[in-house]
Amino acid sequence: MIPIVPAGARPAAARAAGAYLAPGMLNLTALPPLSLYVHFPWCVRKCPYCDFNSHQVNGDFPEDAYLDAVRADLESALPLIWGRKIYTIFIGGGTPSLMSARGLDRLMSDIRALLPLDGAAEITMEANPGTFEADKFRSYRASGINRLSIGIQSFNPRHLQALGRIHDGEQARRAIDIAQASFDNFNLDLMYALPSQTLAEAEADLSTALSFAPPHLSLYHLTMEPNTEFAKYPPVLPDDDASAEMQDMIAERTAAAGFSHYEVSAYAQPGRRARHNLNYWEFGDYLGVGAGAHSKLSFPHRVVRQSRFKMPRTYMEHAMAGNAVHEEAEVGREELGFEFMLNVLRLTEGFATTLFTERTGLTLNAISARLDAAEAKGLLYRDHMLIRPTALGQQFLNDLQEMFLPDA
Repeated sequence: MIPIVPAGARPAAARAAGAYLAPGMLNLTALPPLSLYVHFPWCVRKCPYCDFNSHQVNGDFPEDAYLDAVRADLESALPLIWGRKIYTIFIGGGTPSLMSARGLDRLMSDIRALLPLDGAAEITMEANPGTFEADKFRSYRASGINRLSIGIQSFNPRHLQALGRIHDGEQARRAIDIAQASFDNFNLDLMYALPSQTLAEAEADLSTALSFAPPHLSLYHLTMEPNTEFAKYPPVLPDDDASAEMQDMIAERTAAAGFSHYEVSAYAQPGRRARHNLNYWEFGDYLGVGAGAHSKLSFPHRVVRQSRFKMPRTYMEHAMAGNAVHEEAEVGREELGFEFMLNVLRLTEGFATTLFTERTGLTLNAISARLDAAEAKGLLYRDHMLIRPTALGQQFLNDLQEMFLPDA
C-alpha cells in the first residue's frame, strides 16, 4: 500500500502554480466530475451468479446502525473532496430497496447536509422486483430519488428460478408499473445467454421489456464469475454461436426501438444515458461509502484508489471509529494509461483525444505505441479529435484492452 501524502504536507513551493514537479508526479489542470456511490450490503437471497459484496438477510438488518456508519464514513471523507460538487449519486447493493422509506429519507438528508449537490443531479437507486411496494417507492421519490435501476434479469419463470431470483414474471411486470407511476426515468436490467436459454426466449424477454418503453436498458451477457455458486457448479449455457445470435437480435431490436447502443451493455433513448455510469466510463472521480465500496479520487498531482472494509459489521465498527478505509494506494503513472483505456474503450462512440490528458495528467504520447499497434490490427480508429474501437475492436474488446497493460 502506498502512503498518501496530504497536500498540506508538501513544501509550499511545490504547491504553487507552475512549481517544479517531482519525477513521476502528475499534472492535472482540472479535476474530473465527482460522483457518489453508496453501498447497501444486504439482500433477501444471494444469487448464484452474483460476485458483488452482498450478504443474505437472516431476520432483521441493523438499518439505523448502518446509516450511522455511512454518515460517519462520509464525514471522515470530506477533507478529500472539499469544494467539489456531486453530479450523480448511485445507491447500489445488495438490495437497497430493502431500506425503509424512513431510512432512505434519512440517508438522503445526511447526504444533502454534508455535500453540495448539483441542482440537476441524477440520483439512482437499485431496486429488485421482489421488494416493490407502491407507497414505499412514492416515498423514495419524495426523498429525492429521481431514477430507478430495476433488476428484472428475465420475465421467464424457469430462468428466474435458475438465476435464484426472488420474484416471478408477474411481479417483474408489476414492479415496472409501480416504477412508472412515480418515476419518469428508469433502467431495466436484463440478462441473456442464460442456462439453456433459446434465441426465442431471449427475444421474448426483450420484447416484454420494450413493451414498457423504458428510457434505458442494460443487457448483460451472463458470465461465470469466480467465487460464485455458478463458478463452482456451472450450468449448461448457450454456446458461442447461440450467444452471438442473441447479441445480433438485441442490436437489431433495440435500434429499431430508437435506442442507441452507447456502451458494451447499455442502451438508451435520446437524452437518457446513465450519467453516473458514464462518469465511470469516462474515468471521472467517485467517492464510495458503505461496506466494500470503492473510490477513485483525483488531486492535482496524483490519483488515489480506496476500498472500504467489506463485511458489514467490520465496516460499521471501523466507520464509527473514523477509519472505514481498508486499502488505499496511489495509481502509478505506468498504470494510468491502462486504467483509462480499460474504461473508455467500453464506449462504442469512443472519446475525444483531449480527454486522456484531462483525466490522467499524461500526454497521449504515453500510449502512442500501443495505439499504433491497436490501429494496425484494425481494432481501433483514431484521428486528431477522436479515438474509438472499431466493430472488430468491440467484438474483441478484452484483447484490445489488454494491449494497454503496462507490461503488454
